[in-house]
Order: sequence, then structure tokens, then C-alpha cells
Amino acid sequence: MGALLRLYDAAGTPLACEPVDQGLLNRGYRLCTTRGRYFLKHHFDPDTADPAAIERRHRATQRLAALGVPLAVPLAHREGRTVAVVGGHAYALHPWIDGGHRHGGQLTRSESARLGALLGAVHACLERVMPPKGRTRPATSPHPVESADPADTFTLIDQLLARVRRHRPADAFDALARHRLRERRELLERHADRRPPPGGPVGWVHGDFHPFNLLYRDGAPAAIVDWDRLGVQPRAEEAVRAAAIFFVRPAGALDLPKVRAYARAYRRAADATPAELGAAVRRVWWERLNDFWMLRWHYERGDTRADCQFPAASALVVWWTREYDAVIDAFTG
Repeated sequence: MGALLRLYDAAGTPLACEPVDQGLLNRGYRLCTTRGRYFLKHHFDPDTADPAAIERRHRATQRLAALGVPLAVPLAHREGRTVAVVGGHAYALHPWIDGGHRHGGQLTRSESARLGALLGAVHACLERVMPPKGRTRPATSPHPVESADPADTFTLIDQLLARVRRHRPADAFDALARHRLRERRELLERHADRRPPPGGPVGWVHGDFHPFNLLYRDGAPAAIVDWDRLGVQPRAEEAVRAAAIFFVRPAGALDLPKVRAYARAYRRAADATPAELGAAVRRVWWERLNDFWMLRWHYERGDTRADCQFPAASALVVWWTREYDAVIDAFTG
């Protein structure tokens, strides 16, 4: 810690350093020094920990902050860089932002609309600050990634069911996993003909917009954090994915009145059409129908950090399939 802070002329000497519990991929710390409080991020995820790539994302967030997007701009050290490499590890120091996280159940309809407007503004501002040469494909071109092939998903379901059977001692999570895997196989058999085409028009997106990456203070968004997944993707799909996380209820249903307020505000701010949102709903629904990342973490990697999200997330797929038309209407109406 001392070697790291010596790179920052104004950071002071460390007094306390406590880990921040939230976050699945990188490690964060609340750092108190003789000069103030900071958020220290250890870029641990090998997919996003390249110092040069981190610096590029930092420059993007600096430009966004200049346009009024709420975020915590990283601090530069004496060499003028915003990434410090110590002992072969990449770190970034940010000012500490007082605030807390809020899920959709804690938001009113007007606050849900404000959330949609915020994400729409992020997408619109990213198009202003990210140079065209930084795009991996023209923004008017469809995203080339094919949607999930149900044949591959059926194979994965069988593999996961075998892992569940072998798990000892069997527990309540195993029972729920077994039930949801069998249920999902039945849903896929019934809806295999609804596989969507590749994604729609792309744009710059945050890449991981969810409640743990948005801090509120005094009832208003104070900072969007964790820009590690910044990239070019179908922007409307990020809007749908975010809504499916913010507004899912514990039993697995979406709060559709709040989704409607959120989606209307997003469309206005991002200049997105109802058709664009409707197509994104279909693709994200299909993605969820074929996705088992939480179970793969649990059974293939022995990583249980996402287990608490599985009951609501797995129930949402079933509810969403049953209420498909109502969900489309909430995002496009």
C-alpha cells in the first residue's frame, strides 16, 4: 500500500483500508489516508485488467464527466497516468463517493423514469465522446453475434443436470437447480422456433449497468461506477438487461409499470425507437432462456457468489415467457 500511495503526491499516507463487499469480478477497497477517503480498485479480472485498456476507458469516463455524466473520475499519479502497476497488479485510485445502491423496488415510477433517462443519456453521450475510429464496426450495422443455438443449450442442460446429481451432500440449491433445468428444457422445446436473428444496431454502452454499479446520494444518482465492460454492443439490449435486473421482484416478475416509465424515458434520451426496444426484448428474452451462467459458476467453478441471484433470475425466465406480450408492450408502449 505504501508503494502504491507514494505514486500519488496528494494522496497522503494510509490510515485504514477495508474491502468493499459488493462486486463479483474485481476487488475494491475503501481507503482512508491522512489526506482523505478514496476508492481503490484492484483490476483483478484477467479479461479487463490490461493497463493500456484501463487507461483508454479512463479517458472515456473523463470525457463523459465533462458532459455531466455522474461518475468518479480516476486520479492521475505523478507520471500522469491513471493506472498504477505495483507488483505486477493494476490499480486505480478514485475519490470516494458517499452513497448507496438502490434496486427497482426502492424507486418510484418517476425515479424509474429518471433511471431510464440516465442510461439513455449515457448512450447518447458515449456516441459524442467516443471517436468513430474506436468502433469495431459501424454503428448502423447489426451486431454479428448469432443468438444461442438451442441444440447447444440442450447439451449444456444435460451436463449441468449430471453435475447436480453428483453433488454431495445434496442441498436445497441442488433441488432448485434440478427443477429449473428441467423446466427450462421444456420451455426451449416449446419455443425453439422463436430463435431471434443477430442483434440490432450497435452503439457504445457501459456494458454492466445494474444496481451495484450505480450509487445514489440524497435520492439522486451520484455516480455510475465500474466501466470495465465499456464497448460497442446493441445499445437497446443493455437497456433491456438493466431493466430486467433493476425491476425484477423476488418472485421473478418484472414491475411493468416501472419498466414502462423507465423505457419511455430511455427512448427519449437515447433517441431509440419502440421497434428497436421491442427487438431487443426478444433477443434478451432468448438470451435468458438459454443462459445458465450462475449454475456454471456454482457447479463448474465452485463459485457461489451469484447463488443468491439465482432464485429470482431463474423464475423471471418462466414469468417472462408467459407474459411475453405484456413485457413487449411495457418496453414499447
